[in-house]
Amino acid sequence: MATTVPGSSSPDYPAYMATQLATRYTEASQTLLDTKTKAAADGVSGVSKLSSAMSTFSSALLALSGKKSVLANTASFSSDIGTATAGSAAAAGTYSFYVEQLATAGQVSYGGITDTVAAGSGSLNVVLADGTNFNVNLVNADKNLDGTLTAQEVATAINLAADNDSTVTASTLTVNGATTLVLTSNATGKDNAASIDASGVTNLALKGMLEDTSKQTQIVTAQNAVVWLGAPDGNPLSQNRIEQASNTFAVVNDVKMTFTKAQTGGVPATLTVATDNAGTKSNVQSFVDAYNALNKVLDELTFVGDTPNKKPPGPFANDAGLKALRSRMQDMLRKSTDGVSLPVFGITAQRDGSLAVKADRLATAIAANPAALDKIFGTSSLNNTSALLGGLDKLMSTWTNSVDGHIGERRQTNDRLQRTLSDRQDALDNLFNNSYKRYLQQFTALQSLQNQMSQNTGLFSALFADKSSS
Repeated sequence: MATTVPGSSSPDYPAYMATQLATRYTEASQTLLDTKTKAAADGVSGVSKLSSAMSTFSSALLALSGKKSVLANTASFSSDIGTATAGSAAAAGTYSFYVEQLATAGQVSYGGITDTVAAGSGSLNVVLADGTNFNVNLVNADKNLDGTLTAQEVATAINLAADNDSTVTASTLTVNGATTLVLTSNATGKDNAASIDASGVTNLALKGMLEDTSKQTQIVTAQNAVVWLGAPDGNPLSQNRIEQASNTFAVVNDVKMTFTKAQTGGVPATLTVATDNAGTKSNVQSFVDAYNALNKVLDELTFVGDTPNKKPPGPFANDAGLKALRSRMQDMLRKSTDGVSLPVFGITAQRDGSLAVKADRLATAIAANPAALDKIFGTSSLNNTSALLGGLDKLMSTWTNSVDGHIGERRQTNDRLQRTLSDRQDALDNLFNNSYKRYLQQFTALQSLQNQMSQNTGLFSALFADKSSS
């Protein structure tokens, strides 16, 4: 919509002309300052984007290093007796196991626990089958201070006892209107079976109820797990018989087995440990994806621009630091370890600088030399800076380090630049305002003069008209 220009006699004319001339006077400086301000803002946004991308990449390196190996193995049972997981050091093979019994956590109940007088209740001990115990002081167990000690308050006192340390959990049940105190061991195994020693309870009524064996019930008997290597032979002293308190076993190197079901019939199940090519491919792909994500951000930030297609350059199009960073990253990808490099395992660079994985070549190389892949990546620790993961992590830290990293330095530089540009904008605004005031004063005076001249012209015209008529 076109702007209406007021006439020279309009009251708005001086302000209009003052604005136009003041704008024209500062226009070149304002355009240059706007360009620099936008570039500075793009720089701030670019640094934030770079920081986020590098942090994400470093997190991916840490996650992969935490697995301790890029190689993946799988472990599975031939029947549903439990679950198994295999680490990178697990040797491929088959093993036979027979689960005679599972480990259980003991649970015992004390029935007929009625309310008693809280005062003078003394203390009780919770005793485990291995002889360890902890004391439960009942002096302060009456939490609502009503003078009555309930079964629930006794259970709470047991749970909150200083030396319980989650050894047992006490609770109450109401069965046919009667309250039952239940004590459950939190760990499996026969040595963790728990019971109450009421010899220290000085409240005779409570003591009698806790010691009444006729109202004690062993709900679950605590027992160890018994697993045989191969078929059971019935000999409790056999070297193939394994007994322990937990259902999780680690008898096969770097394989964890958790049994969930006991067997009958004497026929063992088979555990198969094998190379997991899909899992290894997934680990490698996680690195490739993380690298490509960072590479994409670097592409955007260092884009040189495309004038014919009206695509502006990135905020760091001519940034020497980022060019050096990309060069270092590419050098690390090309590095050879014991004569083997990433391309041997099907991990290759594409034309756009991204990485891709060829699954068939990866599987072939792993079958031929599985240890070499971990040597290249150096997954045992990020401190191994001579390997790929550690080297890249160290390189990222030179940018992301909060003390002396390049990103922090760039943020400080951007902050200083933005303050300088803000000061320049303030100065330019003052120049505009002063120019506007000067032009407004001049055009106001000019308009006043024009009005005066117009009035004089009218006066002269009327005067001469009167003389000619006479």
